[in-house]
Amino acid sequence: MQDTHYISSEILDLELIKDILDNHKKLDLSEEAQLNINKSREYLVNKIKDNETPVYGINTGFGSLCNVKITSDNLSKLQENLVMSHACGTGEFVPKPIIKLMLLLKIQSLSYGYSGVQLETVKRLIDFYNNDILPVIYNQGSLGASGDLAPLAHLSLPLLGKGEVYYGGERLASEKILKKFNWEPIKLQAKEGLALLNGTQFMSAYGVYCLLKSYKLSYLADLISAISIDAFDCNMSPYNALVHLVRPHRGQVKTAEQILDFLEGSEIGVSEKKNVQDPYSFRCIPQVHGATKDTIHFVNKTFKTEINSVTDNPNIFVKDDLIISGGNFHGQPLALALDYLAIAMSELGNISERRTYQLVSGLRDLPAFLVNNPGLNSGLMIPQYTAASIVSQNKQLAAPASVDSIVSSNGQEDHVSMGANGATKCLRVIENLETILAIELMNASQALKFREPKSSSPFIESFLKPYRSIVPFIENDRIMADDIHATIAFIQSLDVDSEIIFD
Repeated sequence: MQDTHYISSEILDLELIKDILDNHKKLDLSEEAQLNINKSREYLVNKIKDNETPVYGINTGFGSLCNVKITSDNLSKLQENLVMSHACGTGEFVPKPIIKLMLLLKIQSLSYGYSGVQLETVKRLIDFYNNDILPVIYNQGSLGASGDLAPLAHLSLPLLGKGEVYYGGERLASEKILKKFNWEPIKLQAKEGLALLNGTQFMSAYGVYCLLKSYKLSYLADLISAISIDAFDCNMSPYNALVHLVRPHRGQVKTAEQILDFLEGSEIGVSEKKNVQDPYSFRCIPQVHGATKDTIHFVNKTFKTEINSVTDNPNIFVKDDLIISGGNFHGQPLALALDYLAIAMSELGNISERRTYQLVSGLRDLPAFLVNNPGLNSGLMIPQYTAASIVSQNKQLAAPASVDSIVSSNGQEDHVSMGANGATKCLRVIENLETILAIELMNASQALKFREPKSSSPFIESFLKPYRSIVPFIENDRIMADDIHATIAFIQSLDVDSEIIFD
């Protein structure tokens, strides 16, 4: 297996990114990428040589200071000052896997040759990636327009030997890391600081990370709900293909197919039912889960376009002999997509908690709170409370960030996307969903034991076997938090094949 991914014009998609991450591939620049970077840099150097014409961000100030001319002997200092002054991040630390993605996506965007950076600068970013040197970045500070300025400034500080990095399990001053690897600090040239800071790689990295988790959790939501269907002794007719082919939303049809596949061969599924209909949280799984699938598909399309784009400013068009200041750094497409994804994933948690509630309600010949001797034992009463609390928080987090905008930079940046806030909120929703699904899995596994000697499908029984070795049947009350945490860890440990989750 090839252990290096060559940065080129090849389309980056989720499958490829997952392969790069899962197989810990190193990065390198293709000849094509090196040629593009060098041509763009050479053009820019020649263009500004002995040229007094103001070009935004190259020989002018930034933002509302765009009309302030900078002398040629201060162009390098201008870019260094930009990186330092914009490193204003605060809040929580960005998770390390997302920082790694930020590096990958920034390298990809710079490689197209529309940014005018030095080859040396891009190679140093690759050195950081390959040696797992991850800049310390904070998750607050970006407005999601003019790019993710603050977080990308923190991403760029270590190039100058400033700021901090994670390395070898420690947080270290970047200066120490440069000395360790015998690297000189990068001396930023004209336009480079702006190329590094303008861009949507903070929002994009969060979006890619959220999408990878969303595809997996969407699959697991179907699987766990299938366990709940048998645990609640539901009718199978709502999943019949005929129902869905007369309303053929792609996600709905796929969900119904998947439920039937999971439950194929179930003794419980084919048994005679006492109830004509089931609650919506069971009967409408294809419609609700399917709508989320369709949303994920839309969001994936948006981010696939974004991560294969140039999002800094100004852009350099060598063939056309033009340097154009535009607005590709504006995160509006991402902001809307992230809000949409948060809403869709929140709904998977919403309906999951309703199934948990039904399972503990003493219905369908199941004991109250799924425990023998209820009263003395509270059983699974309070995990449902926990799920309800988290679902409520997700509803709050699903309020869209993209409907807000606050004027900045003395009115020059008078509309912003707030997509960065949408990104961090979306990740919290998805992490919360993981816990909600874990609680449903706990309840469904417990309830299914009360259906014995009848069994569920061979697939579900084989899935539950290793799980029950970690979280066994609850005979009497015990510390439920331990079981919840163990279930979350079990879900996180599952590796679902790319061909299945990205289908």
